Amino acid sequence: MRASGILLPVSSLPGPYGIGGFSRTARAFVDWLAAAGQSFWQILPLGPTGYGDSPYQSFSTFAGNPYFIDPDTLAAEGLLTDEECRAAAAGNAPDAVDYGRLYRERESLLRSAFARWQAAGGSSSGTYRAFVDRSASWLEDYALFTAIKSAQGGAPWDLWPDDLRLRQPEAVAQAREQLAGVLDFQRFVQYQFDRQWHSLKAYANARGIRIIGDIPIYVAFDSADTWASPELFQLDGDRHPTGVAGVPPDGFSATGQLWGNPLYDWPIHKADGYRWWIARMAASFARYDVVRIDHFRGFDEYFCVPAGAPDARDGVWRPGPGKDLFDALRAALGERPVIAEDLGYLTDGVRQLVTDCGFPGMKVLEFAFDSRDSSGAANYLPHNYTADCVVYTGTHDNETVTGWYQNILPEEQQAVRRYLHRAPDAVEPLYWDFACMAMASVARWCIIPLQDWLGLDNRARINHPSTLGGNWRWRVTADVLTSRLAARIRTVTETYGRCPD
Repeated sequence: MRASGILLPVSSLPGPYGIGGFSRTARAFVDWLAAAGQSFWQILPLGPTGYGDSPYQSFSTFAGNPYFIDPDTLAAEGLLTDEECRAAAAGNAPDAVDYGRLYRERESLLRSAFARWQAAGGSSSGTYRAFVDRSASWLEDYALFTAIKSAQGGAPWDLWPDDLRLRQPEAVAQAREQLAGVLDFQRFVQYQFDRQWHSLKAYANARGIRIIGDIPIYVAFDSADTWASPELFQLDGDRHPTGVAGVPPDGFSATGQLWGNPLYDWPIHKADGYRWWIARMAASFARYDVVRIDHFRGFDEYFCVPAGAPDARDGVWRPGPGKDLFDALRAALGERPVIAEDLGYLTDGVRQLVTDCGFPGMKVLEFAFDSRDSSGAANYLPHNYTADCVVYTGTHDNETVTGWYQNILPEEQQAVRRYLHRAPDAVEPLYWDFACMAMASVARWCIIPLQDWLGLDNRARINHPSTLGGNWRWRVTADVLTSRLAARIRTVTETYGRCPD
């Protein structure tokens, strides 16, 4: 069925608390999406973020980000006071996330809520006990990881004392005992995240909005996943990486991209029946309606860079698990909706894997006019699409359409105008036509970043890959989400047969 949606990270939602969250403004955004005739809300990963603030470098692939917990909801439940909420809201910029302030202050706010919840006997409630029981496979390791990390001054786990770094049983048992109160707090935080998120998701689903979640292919080295299950990764006997993830040099980067994530030991995963991946995907489908898997080509072949290399130039391609992994997932979980992020340089093997899995791939319109890669760019021109794909004007890693058009070469701008049947000297904004071009395509689903419906320039860009600082900060303000804009988007959606009603 033809349908469309809007890409907006939870962190980018409006609200008074310095970051978007599971709040009344999130529900207002859902209502706005429904009014605009949309069927999907695509978000970014919801995990707790660490150094660099990237949702793709999380302390856990299963846990949720405490920053998204809504203080007003906690206040309504008697766990925070109005004064505490006002103090948390005071002085926050409405259009940018201040991660430094969140890091300094949000835990203290949640600890106040935890103390009241604990005093009221919250830990004995049936819903809490059920959450802890069903989440035990990841929650206990995550809570302990976070508690030890805090006790170690925030140091990454590879710098902890050897007995903790290597998870020697006696040291782990002693840490659980000594840090029992911190573990209780971390369980409480994850319980509140889970409750609030599923309440928001139910609200969206009831209004015809499905959630497209996003999972990175890799986990962070400094994560509960790597610390608790080192056997699943390419680590040496002292638990240091032997190779790390990245991508090779290309037209965009002469030295490639060095991501630094630990690589999976795929033979171990296969021998274990892909148990960890089945658990990961089961948790993702419990949290989202559709799952987009980032860097899908890494399942066909993955790029291995020697640990300690200064950049990605010395990396090599190695075979991934291929269809075998997805056969195991399908056998365990049944048919589930997945979007394969198959962007970048694609081999015949990657194309065949996407086809064999039956997942729709991605098309990004900004890539269609790249004069540096004219042959590859043709794959992203709408007249070359088949229906089994998802089209985007751009993604969280791209410039906004307005910023992109300002920065491309004059001959590329001319190609855009020609494709849109615009006059050679047209100077008026083209972002709306660009969005309409995506909506008109034969792609089954169309996802437009909110910034591209608004015509915002690169000041509203979410992320600039391979850079630190200034990323993941942009937020929309509630005043621009008008009924007039929703009606205009709905008209486009109806025109191109993507409106659910």
